[in-house]
Amino acid sequence: MSTFRFVRGSVSPTDHLGSLRDQACGGYVSFEGWVRNHNDGHQVQRLEYEAYENLGVKEGERIIDEALERFQIEHAVCVHALGDLALGDMAVWVGVSSHHRDAAFGACRYIIDEVKHRVPIWKKEHYTDGDSGWVNCEACASAATRSPPASVSGG
Repeated sequence: MSTFRFVRGSVSPTDHLGSLRDQACGGYVSFEGWVRNHNDGHQVQRLEYEAYENLGVKEGERIIDEALERFQIEHAVCVHALGDLALGDMAVWVGVSSHHRDAAFGACRYIIDEVKHRVPIWKKEHYTDGDSGWVNCEACASAATRSPPASVSGG
């Protein structure tokens, strides 16, 4: 089963929680990214996401594998929405389970940060004034030069 996937429309975490449940795990951490009503001084009405899906899934899987190796976690899933999303819709969800909470927190943060930097996803904001604009990931170029976060252990 894929641990990184795209879905059309808003993400529903309950569809993906089952793959994280494990009686050996005492910690679970998740991140939810929602569509907000503003960005860079613009009033946002809705968002539209596009992705290079084949490459995106491969890179997303690579990120999950890195997190599994670095943070001593047992399971991780990331789901990102594509298509049109309304205000309040969930655009991205990350879930991590591990023996201890510290590892789950570290891995969850690592996964969402790396997805934002490395997965080929484009966001178009539609503004209340009728204008719209594609939002770039200007930090993507610096992602390759960042040092990875230290592994987290204990709990």
